[in-house]
Amino acid sequence: MILADVIGTVVAQAEVVPALRGRTLLLVRPVTPEGSAVQRKPRVAIDTIGAGVGDRVLVIDEGNSGRQILGARDAPVKTLIVGFVDEVEIGGRVVYDHRAQKEAETI
Repeated sequence: MILADVIGTVVAQAEVVPALRGRTLLLVRPVTPEGSAVQRKPRVAIDTIGAGVGDRVLVIDEGNSGRQILGARDAPVKTLIVGFVDEVEIGGRVVYDHRAQKEAETI
């Protein structure tokens, strides 16, 4: 699994792939647990949880897992958003807290 920030939306005509019909595609940027961008390129992910720009999410980047989650055995899928990140703790220290992040944005 990869930690990532949702940085944008992708609009594509994906109707030719039945497994993507009606799915939202989001642009995600892999990040460290503290939130710094990782040197990997952003990637397009299929949203399965209702995420949006600004959310920190868990991403799987492995085709077989993605196909199992979507229940689409032959679908050309690889990267899926599968969870929201509420908090990241390393060695007893909280390095990311979604609630604190949202509170800071409203001030």
